Amino acid sequence: MPGIVGLITKLPAEQAQPTLGRMLSVMRHRPSYAIGTWVDEPLGLYVGWAERSNSFSDKTLLSNERGDIKLAFSGEEFPEPATVASLKGHGCPRPEEGASYLVHLYEEDQSFPACLNGRFHGLLADLRCGAVTLFNDRYGMHRLYFYQSEDTFYFAAEAKAILAVCPRLRSLDPRGLGEFVSCGCVLENRTLFAGLGALPPASAWLFRNGSLQQRKTYFQASDWENQTPLEIKSYRQQIQEVFSRNLPRYFSGAERIGMSLTGGLDSRMIMAWQKVPPESLPCYSFGGIFRDCEDVILARRVAQACGQSYQVITVGEQFLANFPHYAERTVYLTDGCVDVGHAPDLYANERAAQIAPVRMTGNYGGEVLRRVRAFKPGNGISGLFAAELLPHLAQARETYARLSRVHPLTFAVFRQAPWHHYGLLALEQSQLSLRSPYLDNDFVRTVFRAPEEAFLDDSVCLALIEGGNPALRRMPTDRGPTADKRGLAASASRRLLRFTFKAEYAYDYGMPQWVARTDHLFSSLHLERLFLGRHKFYHFRVWYRDQLSQYVREMLLDDRTLSRPYLERECLERLVRGHLRGDRNYTGAIHKVLTLELLHRLFLDSQSAMVSQDFPPAVFAEG
Repeated sequence: MPGIVGLITKLPAEQAQPTLGRMLSVMRHRPSYAIGTWVDEPLGLYVGWAERSNSFSDKTLLSNERGDIKLAFSGEEFPEPATVASLKGHGCPRPEEGASYLVHLYEEDQSFPACLNGRFHGLLADLRCGAVTLFNDRYGMHRLYFYQSEDTFYFAAEAKAILAVCPRLRSLDPRGLGEFVSCGCVLENRTLFAGLGALPPASAWLFRNGSLQQRKTYFQASDWENQTPLEIKSYRQQIQEVFSRNLPRYFSGAERIGMSLTGGLDSRMIMAWQKVPPESLPCYSFGGIFRDCEDVILARRVAQACGQSYQVITVGEQFLANFPHYAERTVYLTDGCVDVGHAPDLYANERAAQIAPVRMTGNYGGEVLRRVRAFKPGNGISGLFAAELLPHLAQARETYARLSRVHPLTFAVFRQAPWHHYGLLALEQSQLSLRSPYLDNDFVRTVFRAPEEAFLDDSVCLALIEGGNPALRRMPTDRGPTADKRGLAASASRRLLRFTFKAEYAYDYGMPQWVARTDHLFSSLHLERLFLGRHKFYHFRVWYRDQLSQYVREMLLDDRTLSRPYLERECLERLVRGHLRGDRNYTGAIHKVLTLELLHRLFLDSQSAMVSQDFPPAVFAEG
């Protein structure tokens, strides 16, 4: 994911500068990335950046007029227009100026970076007092990895940049591995790599004279938890006011924006309130090869009702033919934070970037407005993992249970978002800028005031759509007519969609073993074609069994994979052969083991350089 990289150290420049160049080279995934470096030897500061060209933060190093305040900023910030316009000596910036106002905001607002709104991280050097502050957003979504040695503090937007210069970190952390296997992500700002951490949300860490002095936190969840709850009527009014007022911020800037539509409520709320001219907001959905899924059917109707163009990005034969490439890139680009089951997302976002370099989504709407719990720990396949790993799987379940005992929204935005959702976000943002209004500070702060009755059904979301565009409110969702629609037809439609949703899950990822055995007996009938593609655009159970079987066999039955110390060789051989034969379903286990094997081969096994071959020699700017 684009971002900053560097080190704060007392090492001499002749050692520190080559280290910075090495770290930066790893993060340049495209020749078109805007890259640069800045060095201030007296501060012991060596910082670089790799950003998507023409993005909000591609002019990463910002400075005030006197040159005594420097800011390296990555990500996007969505301020109130009046705040930017009022900055002394700056005025209202043009869209192409991007983040240039931020350094002036630091001069004017003593709460910086608490006053910022968005997903970001950055490094601010105040040369007047010799202070350096490393900071991130209050959700920790624009991740920064770090490692502190005896003489150097390393930081980077991608773990691989630190691994490239600190080979001693290239080993799996047993606790992180247990959490990844059990929960699908690593918890509590740990990582898969021993000794490597992630900057906690709302950090503002202070450095002086090349050393870390203070680990500050500028925001606590209790600041929002302790607000007085609203009555349901007032809550609905405030949600609509905040959402409609702040949404235009997310459609600002000079870059073209595309709308990623689904058949659900969250992207529809955006379409209901974003009033744009016809044919000015290209819309699209991700689709599969069997049939138009519910997302495609309904998104097409929404786009048409709003007078916008619409197209389907199909994930099909071309993706499958190049799956080894996309699987490897998925693991590499995210440092192993998502499994290979998200490779279709990489393929689809590559194509979405060709429509528009900014992708607007309804991501996180369900988690914020409807308390959707997106992940939970699992037990895994019995016998697959070695006995030495089992205590770490148990510890992961205990850790998750402890972390869940908080306000539901606190868990959703300050724990689930930076740990579970980060991996997919990093994958998407390797291709384009992804925006969502549902982590807007004002919006989340307002939802913390919601009464409990606001979460009993979808009425708050439906009222929000109604207030912006009644025609969109009347359309069904991907789960059928909304719950307030009565009658036999509406009830039958909802039951049918629930059935097809469960049937598709059962014929794909979640097929029980006894059903897999039965299905195998009637394989010549291809019964899966009756159900697959109605709600999902990817179908890994049958893909692994059929089109991808050779890749699965070559990867997972290879001696390198079978010799991993945390795997039981015989069990892995048995489950791979059973899945490829078609009378067993081990899709989840194959996802997990493929991901871990690629992680080993990309980051852990080889001590060779992880360097982009088209990266030119670093050019250093002195402070």
